[in-house]
Amino acid sequence: MASKAKPPFDPKVFLAKADGGRTISQYRKNQIIFSQGDQADSVFYIIAGSIKFSVVSEHGKEAVVAILRADEFCGEGSLAGQSLRMATARAMMDCEVMRIEKGALVRVLHEEPSFSEMFVDHLLTRTIRVEADLVDQLFNSSEKRLARALLLLANFGKEGRPEPVLTKVSQETLAEMIGTTRSRVSHFMNKFRKLGFINYNGKLEVHSSLLNVVLHDDPQLRRREMA
Repeated sequence: MASKAKPPFDPKVFLAKADGGRTISQYRKNQIIFSQGDQADSVFYIIAGSIKFSVVSEHGKEAVVAILRADEFCGEGSLAGQSLRMATARAMMDCEVMRIEKGALVRVLHEEPSFSEMFVDHLLTRTIRVEADLVDQLFNSSEKRLARALLLLANFGKEGRPEPVLTKVSQETLAEMIGTTRSRVSHFMNKFRKLGFINYNGKLEVHSSLLNVVLHDDPQLRRREMA
């Protein structure tokens, strides 16, 4: 009697249920998922919600280094020998997060090519983003850094349509993300709103036209601001 064929592996199904080294937890807004200095023994997958990652220096200065959303992984450093968490992960809204033990993740990476392909794609995308962040910090003005941060939060609005930023991000957080003061962020936000790049209607909406600020210094923008 022929044995029943093994069903094809579906990464989305694997990441949707708790089983074999996977646990799913709910986190309330502002609740910590893991803290800087904790043992790095697992990887996390964000099922729903948004998570802010911040680092505090030995002198107490805090910087926001990333904001990740649903369908993204975090804590991957544990797979590369990182023994301690380098940042604190805090829920920005109510979140659902899967914790995958290091051993369980290593097994599925070895056994399931479809999952490995998806995970490598995630790592490459994250690497490209980190490199772009570094270039942004080294060479761009705080105004351009803020514009890029808003576009990333809004997932780059398409075809000129406003794209809602579902996560409420304070001006203090934006300032920590781009390395400037809250007053500068407030100034640029007001400028962007005046120029029609963003809207406030209970929630922040970002237009893809804000790309003009990031891509080049357009004289028309300066003339519109002075008008």
